Amino acid sequence: MKIRCSFVATWLLFLGACFPASATFQQPPPCKNAFSVEREIAEGRKAAQQVYKTMPVLPDSSPVTQYVQQLGKKLTQYAPGYRWPYEFHVVNQADINAFALPGGPIFVNLGTIQAAETEAQLAGVMAHEISHVVMRHATCNITKQQSQAPWWALGQLAAGIFIPGAGGALAAQGVGAAAGMTFLKMSRESEKQADLMGTDIAYDAGYDPRGMVQFFEIIQSKYGSGGAQFLSDHPNPGNRTEYVNDEIATLPPRTNWIKTTPEFQKIKKLVAGMKPYTAQQISSGAWKNANGAAVAVPSQPVDFKPDGSWKQLDSAGFSVQYPGNWMATEQAGNAATIAPSGGIINNVTIYGVIIDDYRPDQSMDLAAATNQLIATIQQGNPGMKPATSIQDVLVNKQPGKSVEFVNQGASAGGAAERDWLVAISRSDGSLSYLVFVAPQKDFESLRATYEQMLRTFRIQ
Repeated sequence: MKIRCSFVATWLLFLGACFPASATFQQPPPCKNAFSVEREIAEGRKAAQQVYKTMPVLPDSSPVTQYVQQLGKKLTQYAPGYRWPYEFHVVNQADINAFALPGGPIFVNLGTIQAAETEAQLAGVMAHEISHVVMRHATCNITKQQSQAPWWALGQLAAGIFIPGAGGALAAQGVGAAAGMTFLKMSRESEKQADLMGTDIAYDAGYDPRGMVQFFEIIQSKYGSGGAQFLSDHPNPGNRTEYVNDEIATLPPRTNWIKTTPEFQKIKKLVAGMKPYTAQQISSGAWKNANGAAVAVPSQPVDFKPDGSWKQLDSAGFSVQYPGNWMATEQAGNAATIAPSGGIINNVTIYGVIIDDYRPDQSMDLAAATNQLIATIQQGNPGMKPATSIQDVLVNKQPGKSVEFVNQGASAGGAAERDWLVAISRSDGSLSYLVFVAPQKDFESLRATYEQMLRTFRIQ
C-alpha cells in the first residue's frame, strides 16, 4: 500500500528521508532557485495581470471559469509541500494548451476543455500544471539562465509568452519561445516529474489516474507528435505511458474511480457551442476593443423588449420568474443565464440576467462576502466601476446587498454597459447573486422588468 507523507514528512524528504519502497516517484530535492517564495508569488501575479491584458481570459463570473476553479480547488487540496495561492483561469483560445505561472496562477485554454472526453482527463492536465507550481519549475528555469538576471526574464513575459501558437517562430518553439521566456518551456525531465506527481494528485483526489495519459494520447493521435501546441510545450519524455502506468501500479487499487461527473457533462455541452479565438486572432488583437476589453457585437439589433407574459424557472437552488419571450439556460451548479433571443453572443451576455452562487474563501458576514465577490468579478472585468454605493436590500425576506456598475466599452460596438449586482445570503454561508445586464442606453427601459424578476427570486 502506498503511504502518503504529511506536510512535515514531505519536507523531511529533502533532508534525506525516503518514500516507502513501493513508490516509484520521489519528489526531487529543491532545485537551485534565486527566488524567495514571497517574490515568486508577487512576480507570478504581475505576470497573470499581463495575461489578462494580452489574451482573452474569460471572466471569473463565467460558468466555465467557475467550474475550472472548483475542480482546481479540489485538486490543490492534495498537492504536497508549500500551500501556494493557486488561481485558475480559462483563456478563450481554441488551441489545446495550459500553462502555470510562478507562484500559483494556472491558465487552461478553452480548447483543452473542449478536447477532454472525461473529467478525469481534464483533472489530470490540471494536476500536471499544479505539479509544475509545487516543484517551482518556472523559477528554477529562470535561475538557470545565467546570461540574464531573473527579474529581467520575468519582466519579458509580455514580449512573447502570451501568443503561443500564433504562427511563425513562436508557434514552432512553443510557450516562452521569445528571449527570456524559455523558463515556461519545460524540459523532458520536468515534464516527467509533473506527470508522476500529477498522477498522484489526481489519484488522491479520487480520479482515474490514467486520465492524464489518455488525454496526451488523444491529442497525439489527433495531431501527431508535433502538431499540437500542447505537445510542443509539454514534450513527451519518450515513455510517458509506461512510467505513468508503473506509478499507477504502486497505488492501492480502487473500483470507484471518478471518470466523469454531471457537472463536467453540463460544461461540455456549454463549451461545445462556444467558438474560441484562434491564435492568429489573439496575436492580431482582433479580440480587443479600443479599451482593451473583449466585445461581442450582435449581427443585428436585439429585440430585448419583454412581451408581458411570464414563465418560471425552478432550479435546484433557486426559483425565479422571467419574461415569456426570453430564454433560460441552466448551467453547472446553481447557475443560469436568462436572456432575450440574441442577447448572448459568444458566451457574453449583452442583455439579460446571470444567476450563480459564490462561496467566499472563509467564513465572513454578508458585507465582507459581497465585497470579496465584487473584487473577484472586477478582476475579470477591469472596466467595471461602481456607479452606486453598496446598499442593503431584502429579497423575499432574505438579506442582500445591491450595487450598480458601469462597464466602459464592454457592450456592443464598444458602448458602455450597466451591470446591477444583487447578492443574497444563503444558509450555508455562501451567496446567491444576480447580475442584471444591458447596454447603458437601454438599461432604464429594462429596470422595471429586472426589479420584477428580483421580487420573484427565491432561494430553495
